[in-house]
Amino acid sequence: MELKEVLLKRRSVRKFTEEPVSYEMTEELLHAAMSGPSACNRKPWEFYVVTNEQILEELKTASKFTKISAKLAIVICGNLSRALPMHMADYWIQDCSAATENILLRATDLGLGAVWCGIHPQKRAEEKVRKALGIPEKQIPLNIIYIGHPAEEPEARDQYEENRVHYI
Repeated sequence: MELKEVLLKRRSVRKFTEEPVSYEMTEELLHAAMSGPSACNRKPWEFYVVTNEQILEELKTASKFTKISAKLAIVICGNLSRALPMHMADYWIQDCSAATENILLRATDLGLGAVWCGIHPQKRAEEKVRKALGIPEKQIPLNIIYIGHPAEEPEARDQYEENRVHYI
């Protein structure tokens, strides 16, 4: 698939088949994630790959937006021990968001469906995810990406809005 097609075809998919995502495809997603940029190349990310059905059920309770049934979830966390110091520490959010978008785009390219469910800055959701996965305090769960073979295929679309572009 050409990049432009992937960009237009990437849509949030919330319904998946029962077919599991292969290890090879999962590795492709993680390689794409870690190909993303990060401030000063700090790479302040950690990836929790979840296929355990019991833990997937626990993750569904993290927030009202995480009630997704999928065979695979990747939880992306910011590792504060790898983040930039002091007033620049929050760049981890941008770094992990870039990794997230790369996963979403690669999933589309592989014919998979995916949806980004935000966790941070919802403190209660962060704690539920942290507890379900045993995440250390120095890591902050940014999101859960549910991934699978799509049972729905939203139509590709261009969301360009000329009135939001300001040439100076």
